[in-house]
Amino acid sequence: MVMNKKILIYQVLPRLYGNRTDGCQKNGSIAQNGCGKMNDFTKEVLARIKSDGYTHIWYTGLLEHATQTDYSAYGIHPDHPAVVKGKAGSPYAIKDYYDVDPDLAVDVTRRMQEFTQLVKRTHDAGLGFVMDFVPNHVARQYHSDVKPRKVRDLGEDDDTSCSFSAQNNFYYIPGQPLRTSFDQLHVAPSPYKEYPAKATGNNRFDAFPEVNDWYETVKLNYGVDYCGGSGTHFDPTPNTWLKMRDIMLFWAGKGIDAFRCDMAEMVPVEFWGWVIPQIKERHPKLIFIAEVYNPNEYRNYIAQGHFDYLYNKVGLYDTLRGVVCRCQSASAITGCWQQVDDIKGHMLNFLENHDEQRIASDFFAGNGRPAIPALIVSACMGSNPFMVYAGQEFGERGMDEEGFSGKDGRTTIFDYWSVPSIKRYLEGNLTPEEQKLHEYYHTILTLSQREAALREGVFFDLMYANYGREQGFNPDRQYAFLRQKENELILVVANFDDTPCHVGVFLPQHAFDFLHLKPGKRHAIDLLSGENATIDLLPDQAVHVSLPALGATMLKVKF
Repeated sequence: MVMNKKILIYQVLPRLYGNRTDGCQKNGSIAQNGCGKMNDFTKEVLARIKSDGYTHIWYTGLLEHATQTDYSAYGIHPDHPAVVKGKAGSPYAIKDYYDVDPDLAVDVTRRMQEFTQLVKRTHDAGLGFVMDFVPNHVARQYHSDVKPRKVRDLGEDDDTSCSFSAQNNFYYIPGQPLRTSFDQLHVAPSPYKEYPAKATGNNRFDAFPEVNDWYETVKLNYGVDYCGGSGTHFDPTPNTWLKMRDIMLFWAGKGIDAFRCDMAEMVPVEFWGWVIPQIKERHPKLIFIAEVYNPNEYRNYIAQGHFDYLYNKVGLYDTLRGVVCRCQSASAITGCWQQVDDIKGHMLNFLENHDEQRIASDFFAGNGRPAIPALIVSACMGSNPFMVYAGQEFGERGMDEEGFSGKDGRTTIFDYWSVPSIKRYLEGNLTPEEQKLHEYYHTILTLSQREAALREGVFFDLMYANYGREQGFNPDRQYAFLRQKENELILVVANFDDTPCHVGVFLPQHAFDFLHLKPGKRHAIDLLSGENATIDLLPDQAVHVSLPALGATMLKVKF
């Protein structure tokens, strides 16, 4: 029985995941292209996700966001198309923090009940429930139709005559209307009007956002005077802090297990240090995951901000992508863990998410197989969490031109669409290549959870001892490390090259001292191939292994 679990997150966009529509049309409406629903995550679907090794599922885009689909018949204010990206809209342009996206409901009038049923089904399947919290920005026409009694809407009490007030929820450009240069992107009976203009979500504090800005959003004010030198005004507590705390408590009260906090570093760390302890006081097991990209801020958001986990993008993700694409040496992976060694347990590893290009796209590796060694390294080098984006495990290419999202190697977050590989999986029609890749993901994720040495063992990097040795080991294309827990040792050697090879991996005396290893002739089993071997485990000697192309050897030894 697994006593301590390694967190393995499966990210899904419900709008896409359950949609099995054939022949989706570019810029198609929900009537033309269909839409996945919360109810598509049936007991059977969730059981399959659980069986693949995952411990948590991140449902992306559950909160109600701006859309070009008209739900006014249900009492939901319509959005002006000029400030909505795509027909479906961005799941990060939140229109109502207290509501569920109506697109995802079979019965729009019962959308909150369908949400609570999804939470229950997820828990019944043995999975943790992760949802987004989007703290930095909201849709330009934010309006809560279902907020609790006595809750005041964001901006409802703002003084719009000043650019900044610590008690305002938004930033303003007094005396100026919003001036847009992108109305031609949308078909609308009249131009969008906003007066005075509000600052745009990507810290644009003027009235002239451009097409590449987050023009569909407005920046929330946490008491930082960006308009007057970036001074901070945190006492008395800003009104936005209070509103956001209440919103998080609202959703935490519905039984979720984690918040993935969008662009957390664009919100002052002081807010997180204030709010997270309050949330955890009532919900002590709730996990907070931060999307943070500035390594200089990592430790602040852990120590001062109290986040449990941070994105490991600027570092491991970027480096592994470079190694897969032959732009970097595999030896560069060592520097990645060294830079975060003191906080390594807090780093969330991944190879794909909704923001990044698909591995199998023409912009990355062309198919999913070249990233298998990166998968092994990212999922197995530490005890910290690892995340997979739905479709990644099948080699989804993301090369459709869906609408607002062009052919960019990403699966759209703006359009109504069906993901080909996921559709084939749900219908039991994966291609042989997709099935093989899926099985590999299943194997690696299961091993990373089942094997105590991989799940929670000590890590020892072998690269420093394997430079310039005449054993066939190429530090530019191979990466080797040890994981050890009590009487079990696993030697992992990943091969990023597209040709098989036979190499010697030198084990230094320091590894034996550090891990308290006993030298000798040992029986080993390759956890990936199932083959048995006898190896000489000796200090300052090489262990010889055969490596498949774009794969790995994982030799397990018991003492």
